[in-house]
Order: sequence, then structure tokens, then C-alpha cells
Amino acid sequence: MTISLYAASIPVFKQMLGSLSDLLHKAEAHASAKSIEPNALLQARLFPDMFALSRQVQIAADFARGVSARLAGAEVPKYADDEQSFADLQALLSKSLVFIDSFSPEQIDGHEDREIVTRPGTPKEKRFTAQAYLLSYGLPQFFFHVTTAYALLRHNGVEVGKRDYMGTY
Repeated sequence: MTISLYAASIPVFKQMLGSLSDLLHKAEAHASAKSIEPNALLQARLFPDMFALSRQVQIAADFARGVSARLAGAEVPKYADDEQSFADLQALLSKSLVFIDSFSPEQIDGHEDREIVTRPGTPKEKRFTAQAYLLSYGLPQFFFHVTTAYALLRHNGVEVGKRDYMGTY
């Protein structure tokens, strides 16, 4: 039985990017209410060798756009990833949602065997079918960064829970 790559990707990315947006709104409100410098949250890390909150959000958005584009056989958009504020990150999430919402099921479904090559021409080059790329690489990477962003906020006192993480579904 074939799964719908569209159903397993686009609605999931939309749900979780919406969740990230809501989490960032709560984080910004928390910083304001507690007189915390916003950058303290935006640059928070779980451990020194991990990316900060702002980078976790950027990477999650990058994966949502990149995976969606590759599944549809479209060009992956390049963004500067230079967001410095909550407002900048919200704008990034909005742009990403508009981009992934532009794909239709017809552009993605039926192309499960499309070859997707990551990091072409480098020692880290990997080749996948579209289905394997989504299920074994794209979704796990995306969820890692969304979950880490959530954990950073929770760890830093932002009152969020599982419902906040799950978003609207």
C-alpha cells in the first residue's frame, strides 16, 4: 500500500510550524512579563555545543521548505537565516508556511520513487527515493529541531506543555 507523501508532509509541516509560531509568541510574552531580555531566550542553548533557539527555528523552517520542495520536484528556496528577533522568526515562519502551502497533492503524490540527492557532489552525498527521504531523513530532522526549540523554551521557564507543542490538528 502506498502512502500519500503529501498527507505525510505538508499538513504535518503546517501544523508544527504553526505550533512553533505559537510557542514563540508565548516566549516573547514571557520575556516581556518577566523583564527578560529577549535575546536571552533567542540565544538560549540546552548545551554549549548545541544550536541556540533562533537557529533551531531557522533549521526547522529550512527543513519544512526544503523537504516540501524536493518532494514536489521544485527548487529549494535559499534564505539568509539571519533572523535576530522574535518578529524576524515569526516572519520566517510565515514565509515558510506560504511557500509550503503552495504545493498541491498532485505535485507530490505519485512520485514516491523520485530520486532525491542531498549534498550532491560532496563526501556527505546521500541518495534517497522521495518516500525514504521523507520518512527516514526529512521528518526526523524536522521534528528534532522543533522538539529542541520547545525544550529550550520549557527549560527556560516559558509555561508551555504538550498541547502547545502539538499545535492545532
